[in-house]
Amino acid sequence: MTHPWIASYPPGVPATIDPNAYSSVVALLEESFARYSERKAYACMGKELRYADVDRLSRALAAWLQSRGLAQGDRVAVMMPNILQYPVTVAAVLRAGCVLVNVNPLYTARELAHQLKDSGARAVVMFDRHLATLESIVGETQIEHVLLASLSDTLAGSPERAAAGLQDGRTTRFDQALGDGAGLAFRAPAIDAADIALLQYTGGTTGVSKGAVLLHETIVANLLASEAWMQPGLHRRPITGQYTILCALPLYHVFAFISCGLLGARIGAVNILLPDPRNIAAVVDAFKRYRIHNFPAVNTLFAALLHQPEFLRCDFSELCLSNGGGSAVQEAVARRWLAITGCPIVEGYGLSETSSGVTCNRTDSEVFTGNIGLPMPSVEIRILDDDGKALPAGASGEIAVRGPQVMAGYWLRPGETVKVMTDDGFLRTGDIGVIDEQGYIKLIDRKKDMIIVSGFNVFPNEIEAVVAGHPGVLECAVIGVADERTGEAVKLFVVRRDAGLSAADLLAFCSERLTAYKRPKSIEFIDALPKSNVGKILRKDLRASAPAAQAAP
Repeated sequence: MTHPWIASYPPGVPATIDPNAYSSVVALLEESFARYSERKAYACMGKELRYADVDRLSRALAAWLQSRGLAQGDRVAVMMPNILQYPVTVAAVLRAGCVLVNVNPLYTARELAHQLKDSGARAVVMFDRHLATLESIVGETQIEHVLLASLSDTLAGSPERAAAGLQDGRTTRFDQALGDGAGLAFRAPAIDAADIALLQYTGGTTGVSKGAVLLHETIVANLLASEAWMQPGLHRRPITGQYTILCALPLYHVFAFISCGLLGARIGAVNILLPDPRNIAAVVDAFKRYRIHNFPAVNTLFAALLHQPEFLRCDFSELCLSNGGGSAVQEAVARRWLAITGCPIVEGYGLSETSSGVTCNRTDSEVFTGNIGLPMPSVEIRILDDDGKALPAGASGEIAVRGPQVMAGYWLRPGETVKVMTDDGFLRTGDIGVIDEQGYIKLIDRKKDMIIVSGFNVFPNEIEAVVAGHPGVLECAVIGVADERTGEAVKLFVVRRDAGLSAADLLAFCSERLTAYKRPKSIEFIDALPKSNVGKILRKDLRASAPAAQAAP
């Protein structure tokens, strides 16, 4: 297979990386703990941890986990927002040889029960404000130990602190575990590159949520490829002081987990952790307080910041990288972001199944391409037809990915794994795209989101990008709804910026920019679009509540 994208790489970026450069994620982290020991590693709500602190605390917590009978390979769920206990816990779980299970702390009882039961987690480290959710379903799970983290934790260790939580002896406070663990012997297990490091659950957008099995070598491969890819962008502007990443996206999501938490540790950066990505004022305040060099975000977060007058007055003189992922970056947002900050949004693409990013635009370019970039080092991309055959450049089909960054499979679901993996090791992503002669890939849409109007394929991303360009539109989303005449029709949801905006205004705007079958047949104005905790617009929620199409008023 030829790899035309290599010729489009920035100078100095290697075509491949060595996934066996480290025996495990633990070996990579421990190297950073030693190399950057006196540097700041994480900061959150006025508190800071150095790399030496993370080393010491995670070792103590790992010893505590071992003392509770947790063995190598046991699953430990981590259910916290972006607080200092999160990176300490991640390092501790991995150092103990256990398998980390990232859990959304805002899960409902039903969602939490599924993930804990499916993973078979024996322990959970969680934010105490969400204990009630666990209490309601813990009897259905295999959870034996509950470790409660709080904003009042000192991270100094408090063996005498009383436990408050489940009334059955399973609960320990985070500070108490650190204090107890500091006096215990830590036994470093032999961790192999092929051991499981993480179960990263999918969002369930195509069915039941499944655990993507990410091995130590899988995560190491993604970290090294991401590190190599970001290097050209680091030289965009002079940096004073320590390299600083603003981590507003939740660490339980694979995008932030890799691009902020672990990659930050790899390069010796300090991560500014924000517990609530929906608190736009806190994001603006972080930009005002720190010299931010790297800001990973989703389109909705970029757009929200651009509507904050205080944000427009921040100092962006050292902002080098603005990574866009999670959902398509709209051109109108990207152009305004560049005009305001002087730093382009570099759009990439990845999945839970690929341990985050596998394609990305060049970090040394200021041109908005409207695509998801080039395959990153050691990544192969094919475009497949419905029969699984590779298509030539310029033809649209399903994006398939092969490389050391791809998961080993779905946890305990061999049948589901077989459905998405080709015989020669490519992951079928379910996304529709096209690759050009230079290796750049354009994401058209997800297969399931495609709308078929009278036999014509309509992709919501295209319509949303057009509508977002109207000055009276704050946000928008498109779905397909049943239609007696055309089979399906386009339904548009709009959050107004201009209260006077009408459906007739939007229809006239679309008529000038979209061919007839792509134009919305119905338009609904709503106060807010449903979004995931990462900020991705949830089209499935809109589909669940949408009636059949009617003519736009």
